[in-house]
Amino acid sequence: MQTADLLVRDAELIATVDDARRELPGGWVAITDGVVSALGGPGDPQPDAVRRVDGRGCLVTPGLVNTHHHLYQNLTRAYAPALSGGLFDWLVTLYPLWARLDEEAAHVSAFVGLAELALSGCTTSTDHLYVHPRGAGDLISAEVAAARELGVRFSPTRGSMSLSVKDGGLPPDSVVQDDDEVLADSQRLVQLHHDRSPTAMTRIALAPCSPFSVSPALMRRTAELAESLDVRLHTHLAETRDEDAFCLATFGRRPVDHLDDVGWMTDRTWLAHVVWPDAAEVTRLGAARVGAAHCPSSNMVLGSGLAPVAELRAVGAPVGLGVDGSASADSASLWLEARTAMLQGKLRHGAAAMSARDALEMATRGGAACLGRAGEIGQLSVGACGDLAIWSLEGVRFAGALSDPVEAWLRCGPVSARDTVVAGRFVVEDGAVLHPGLDEQLAVHRRVSQRLQAPLG
Repeated sequence: MQTADLLVRDAELIATVDDARRELPGGWVAITDGVVSALGGPGDPQPDAVRRVDGRGCLVTPGLVNTHHHLYQNLTRAYAPALSGGLFDWLVTLYPLWARLDEEAAHVSAFVGLAELALSGCTTSTDHLYVHPRGAGDLISAEVAAARELGVRFSPTRGSMSLSVKDGGLPPDSVVQDDDEVLADSQRLVQLHHDRSPTAMTRIALAPCSPFSVSPALMRRTAELAESLDVRLHTHLAETRDEDAFCLATFGRRPVDHLDDVGWMTDRTWLAHVVWPDAAEVTRLGAARVGAAHCPSSNMVLGSGLAPVAELRAVGAPVGLGVDGSASADSASLWLEARTAMLQGKLRHGAAAMSARDALEMATRGGAACLGRAGEIGQLSVGACGDLAIWSLEGVRFAGALSDPVEAWLRCGPVSARDTVVAGRFVVEDGAVLHPGLDEQLAVHRRVSQRLQAPLG
């Protein structure tokens, strides 16, 4: 048997979330050359390993997958003037501050935000950066550099806005771009950063912001470009009742009809929020295998509503979890989103409707499917990426939780990962981010946050 680079052994339970949903009490998992090379139960022969990690008293899961975020928004967390409004009020208040974004701001917000996610067991994250002020520089490449420094898997999206206030949209003129500029930069970023290999650390998707900030023409042309480049599509959709009203008034159709009209009703697409589709629209989304990034905390903070998660999953729509930006309870914990998704599922449909395993599946396999990476990430199986999270189930929080480690993981807590491993390398160890530059980045983050939040005018 080949010597592994890393062997995690003697776990309380390994929840593989593989095709068979195997769970291995007392199990072990080996990672070699960045991928899972073997796994088994306590009676199965284990390989030698360069490094052995004791998993006693721990649950081991696949690394969690974050399907929706706005990393730059951690620069304006809990911003007092924006705390009491709904989505549209919140956006209009913050757009002028975000117009101050530059490469330094994009880099430091990504570094800090991805470190925060890693502490919650997240090994892969997307990002939706749709604010590109004139003269700000290459914001997406700055984010990619931060992810590579930290060592996490990253699938940023080239966001865009083309409708400013003068065009009937919400953002100011200073942060919108014309269609040709958006599409040319989208193609450049795909050619520069998109890795098509099964173990890719970086992939790019295309992401016009929302129906109320981009034109139908840009939506159509972006879908055509994504098809020609074979990359994925992402946008916000059906987030609020206000969006329903806007789409009806502006386009003469509801958001899901608009999505279909602009050529996005495809399995290349995953959508953020999807709170307000009606029953027929849910069925259409499932039939087209359009993915949904469920953002439970954000939807509660902004009063947007409770998404029809069970209904979407039942008709075959891939559903992942997203922490969203600084609207998301101003935190970025995939563990918190998994727990909140479980609680919301019980609230909507009864105590038996959503289990911890359902939430874990959305946080792993569901997220992988949204990002077009089913079988590559979000599960522990031979050949999958060597990404995992180790969760201690010991101490005061878990006293008495003896019968079901997966349920205990979400019912007890709050919980952060003990260890977070990406491609066989530790990003978080013993509850701390390993990168030696984190404190320096936090100091930069404070300075940049103060600059963005300085009084306007």
